[in-house]
Amino acid sequence: MTAHEAPVLKVAGRPVARYVTRPALPDRLSPRPYLHPVTTLAGTAVTELSPADHAHHLGVGVAVPDVEGHNFWGGRTFVRDRGPTELANHGAQRHAGFPLRDPGGFVEELRWMAAGAELLHERRTVKVTELTDTAWALDFAFSLTNVTSGPLSIGSPATNGRPGAAYGGFFWRARKEEAAPEVFSADADADGEGESRVHGRRADWLALAGATWTLVFAGATERTRRDPWFVRTAEYPGVGSSLAHTERLPIPSGDTLERRIVTVVADGRLDRDAAAALVRKAVSP
Repeated sequence: MTAHEAPVLKVAGRPVARYVTRPALPDRLSPRPYLHPVTTLAGTAVTELSPADHAHHLGVGVAVPDVEGHNFWGGRTFVRDRGPTELANHGAQRHAGFPLRDPGGFVEELRWMAAGAELLHERRTVKVTELTDTAWALDFAFSLTNVTSGPLSIGSPATNGRPGAAYGGFFWRARKEEAAPEVFSADADADGEGESRVHGRRADWLALAGATWTLVFAGATERTRRDPWFVRTAEYPGVGSSLAHTERLPIPSGDTLERRIVTVVADGRLDRDAAAALVRKAVSP
């Protein structure tokens, strides 16, 4: 793989993330660019790639299980009244170029292809920033433009009949350890702790704390903050946004959907106050 296909992002001269633009993956995994490995400044990996429990989980990226019936998530498709079903409906995100790129980030153009046609054109902007000597931030923004002549809509297993499975959008497959990570949100009361209390809810930010690391995910725009969080800790560690939580999300022809999430990547286990302070620093103008 050439350097063009796998740029390395650096913070304070240290590599913290590798971005794979043209992965050699089977159609069933819905091939798409991803960040992996992503590490803390001390070098601890905080992502996983194609783990045994979910081979279609690819580090950090954008994945959507249903774009007008096409699967850009990978694996089986949830079909109403049938359940998870193997279908030949997988799309792929194709790297189309880097208008801008340096060790601190990049702007990328992508084509979301399915059945030989482009459905969506994406512009992805990724930047890395040092916060402290033990924490840095990954700023991940994307815009999806409907380039077809008709309307498209984004769905999820939840909108297709599977309650609690509204995944689709930005997604981070975190490091799996012997013990499940702790999870808590910006809400300071009891409703802001534990998978069952934070999953499917809106919060300005949400933290996932492993043995020696913490990830803090923040919706960096008002529109992004309106998306509920998708959270898993017991089955596997993963956090993402829910673009289609209870209803399908329409994108008329020519319209653009925009989202931005900033993730703090820290060594050590942060408490709520420390997480909040780093988020404020990471998303400040």
